[in-house]
Amino acid sequence: MIIYNTTLVKPENAPASVMDLANPRWKDKAGLANPLFGTTTTQLAALFALWGDAATARFLDGVRSNGVKLVTSNGEAKDLVASGELAWAFTDTDDASEALGQHKPVAVVYPDQEGMGTLVMPNAVALVKGAPHPQGARKLIDYLLSREVEEKLARSTAAQMPLHPDVTVPPNVKAVSAIKDMAVTFPTLGKAIDQVLPSLRRWTGAA
Repeated sequence: MIIYNTTLVKPENAPASVMDLANPRWKDKAGLANPLFGTTTTQLAALFALWGDAATARFLDGVRSNGVKLVTSNGEAKDLVASGELAWAFTDTDDASEALGQHKPVAVVYPDQEGMGTLVMPNAVALVKGAPHPQGARKLIDYLLSREVEEKLARSTAAQMPLHPDVTVPPNVKAVSAIKDMAVTFPTLGKAIDQVLPSLRRWTGAA
C-alpha cells in the first residue's frame, strides 16, 4: 500500500497509483524498497505479468529518472515517510499499521482502486508430503485458517486482511472483499519472479 506524510501531502493530493512513482510531480519525493528482495519483487513481477516486459521496462525507466529513492526495506520506507524525508512510499500493511499505531503523521492509500487494483499477498501454510504427523498438521492448518485466527491477525500489529467474510476487524484494516484486488494468480507470479529478477538486478545496478 501507499503511505504518505500528512504534513507534506494533503489527502486530496495523495498519490493513488503505482504509476505515481514515475509522475514528475513527485520527483525525488517518493520511495520504494529494493525490488530484489521481499514483497517489492512480487509487486514488480505482477506488473511484468500484467503489462508485459516492454511496458514495465519503460515504467521502471521512468521511476529511475524520477529520482525514486530505493531503500533497504518496507520498514525503512515507512520510517522515511514518517520522518518527512520522503513525501510517500510503498510499504506493507504491517509497517503502515505500526506507523499509524504510533500516531505518526501518516495516512495510507490502497493503490489503483480505479484501475488494476491493489496487489494482495496471501500468507501460506502447507502440509509437507510424507510429514510424520499429518493428522496433527491438518488440525494446525485448520486452526490457522479459522475465523478466530484471522480476527487475531487483523487486530495484531501485523494488521492482516481477513479472507473469511464477516470477520470483525479494527478500523485500520479492510477485508479483502472491501478493495479491488489485482487480477493475478500466484502460480503465475512465481514463474514471473524467476524471469524478471535478472532485469531487476540490471535496473538496480546489482548486475
